[in-house]
Amino acid sequence: MRILIAEDDQVLADALLRSLRTSGAAVDHVANGSQADTALMTHDEFDLLILDLGLPSLHGIEILKRLRARGSQLPVLVLTAADSVEERVKGLDHGADDYMAKPFSLQELEARVRALTRRGMGTTSNAIRHGPLVYDQAGRVATIDGKMIELSARELGLLEVLLQRAGRLVSKDQLVDRLCEWGEEVSLNAIEVYIHRLRKKIEKGPVRIATVRGLGYCLEKIQ
Repeated sequence: MRILIAEDDQVLADALLRSLRTSGAAVDHVANGSQADTALMTHDEFDLLILDLGLPSLHGIEILKRLRARGSQLPVLVLTAADSVEERVKGLDHGADDYMAKPFSLQELEARVRALTRRGMGTTSNAIRHGPLVYDQAGRVATIDGKMIELSARELGLLEVLLQRAGRLVSKDQLVDRLCEWGEEVSLNAIEVYIHRLRKKIEKGPVRIATVRGLGYCLEKIQ
């Protein structure tokens, strides 16, 4: 999962970055409203926006208005120090999907993040299934026929993206965009290496990662 955090409190932002990266997400951070608006206009790979309403240079409500005016359905979790009914209603009315008042539990925030990304995928379960292959997004565990597969963090990230788009082509560039944060350099050749390693671990049953030469990869079930 790829997340954008728009938060001007650096201490809180650092805590969010550590927590969400530990849970396996690729996370980018901006510290003011103008940067957030620009990032959302120029990047479409995010799965979730965590948005502080009290940002400098451009208020969070204005960012929400612009995001929804562009037709984006990106899930948005609003953070604010103002825990009033009016503030919550205003954020939700302008397109927020969920709301948390500061201070909050990082464990609860992680659970809300998982719930919002499930909703964005149109599912109510933490488990993504593809034939005998099951991936638990909360526990970050993959199994085939109930047996756990040992996967690295990068391999788990790749598997999650392929499962979310099972049966559809995913290009190498899309994989880089979804897995890598700003400033993190991962070459297309490295993606090929990760795919090769993942194949060796999951292609033991009726599941395979098909290569469409020059275009990308597709997770398939073998009949």
